[in-house]
Amino acid sequence: MSYFNIALFSENALGTPGTARRRFFFGPGMDNYDMALLKNVPLNESKSLQFRFEGFNVFNHAQFYGPASVDGNIGSSSFGRVVTAAAPRLMQTAVKFIF
Repeated sequence: MSYFNIALFSENALGTPGTARRRFFFGPGMDNYDMALLKNVPLNESKSLQFRFEGFNVFNHAQFYGPASVDGNIGSSSFGRVVTAAAPRLMQTAVKFIF
């Protein structure tokens, strides 16, 4: 399924300008939420440990953005289709010694 109506587009004759205005198309965009939880554990007056848990794209929405996400080559069989997406939900943990 195409992201936009591909029937509205046709190739113009070689060497002639097209009719579409410049930068008229905007892709699907992105909806990204990052979160972090951390806990500081004091060891003494000047030293502590920090435990971190971080999540990127925590609601796992598909991220279709960037110039290569929708195929804009009118001669391609996949013209108008979303062809790439960013990474899905990522999570990481870390421990930091602060002195």
